[in-house]
Amino acid sequence: MEFYLPLIWAILIATAVFLYVCMDGFDLGLGILFPWFPHKDDRDVMVNSVAPMWDGNETWLVLGGAGLFAVFPLAYATIFPALYMPLILMLLALIFRGVSFEMRFKAHNDRAQTWWDRAFCWGSYVAGFCQGICLGALVQGIRVENRAYAGGWWDWLTPFSLLTGASLVVGYALLGACWLIWRTEGPLAARARHMARRLGVATLGCIVVVSLIMPFLQSAFAARWFTMPWMAAAAPVPILVALFTWRFFRAIDVTEKREAEAPADPTGRSFRWRDGAPFLYALGWFFLSYTGLGISLWPNIVPPGIDIWQAAASPSSQLFLLVGASLLIPIILTYTAYVYWLFRGKIRVGEGYH
Repeated sequence: MEFYLPLIWAILIATAVFLYVCMDGFDLGLGILFPWFPHKDDRDVMVNSVAPMWDGNETWLVLGGAGLFAVFPLAYATIFPALYMPLILMLLALIFRGVSFEMRFKAHNDRAQTWWDRAFCWGSYVAGFCQGICLGALVQGIRVENRAYAGGWWDWLTPFSLLTGASLVVGYALLGACWLIWRTEGPLAARARHMARRLGVATLGCIVVVSLIMPFLQSAFAARWFTMPWMAAAAPVPILVALFTWRFFRAIDVTEKREAEAPADPTGRSFRWRDGAPFLYALGWFFLSYTGLGISLWPNIVPPGIDIWQAAASPSSQLFLLVGASLLIPIILTYTAYVYWLFRGKIRVGEGYH
């Protein structure tokens, strides 16, 4: 039991973080794309496409953070001091972004709405960039002595962490563009397809560059990717990335052809599941990147020296929390699935939930 409980919790927390990246990623991506969609009607449609579910998407971030604090207290106590600045900036950006999301609909004039739009955009940029910085700083390693953080205040700020920060912003923008392909139609969807093609190339480039740099950060990473049996486990990742790349760009072409041939729906409630193919393939890129990251880091939760068993709380605490999580997580999943199904239609100008 002492062996399996940390393993179960590591899987749960990793899943929660991935679900947050998937669900809040396209949400943040819409804000990142705001400068390329300057017209008020387009921005209203973009925001209304996520209005029913955007705040629920962040539930997974809370679950992942709370799980880390309760189940892996040593990891929490080590990671938070090491990443204090980017984590605080991320939380402030998410708060500011959440306020601006609601206030832009309550603005009494165009000037006020423009300011809230800027706040929403910059909040999305800062939150996504800080999340990428935290990822890069964690991957490159945290200095620990006597089970405590032993690094400096600015250790998180490196060229690699800046690269991962920019890469995640690009990836979130890709998810946002693919979400618009799925949930909108007409000129807005056409513009989103154009941007998705460019962002797809940029995202793929970021994946390749980060993957090429990682083996040079720690010798353990190189060993995982270039020695057996880990090499056999990691080999499908780049192969699947190549396959998903081909399918992604083909799916965008298919959605463009389908919309050109399909008659306009005067009700605006048309919804074609195949329009979501680019979004799903983009998520596939994220999943494969996440899988590669997991292969590189396993079993460390604080690389390079603290694994999940060393960082875990007592077995009784883990078991008690697991009972609560087993009740809570199905409720969250059910509610999330219901909301996405209920508000599955395409959004048009003049429609919305505010």
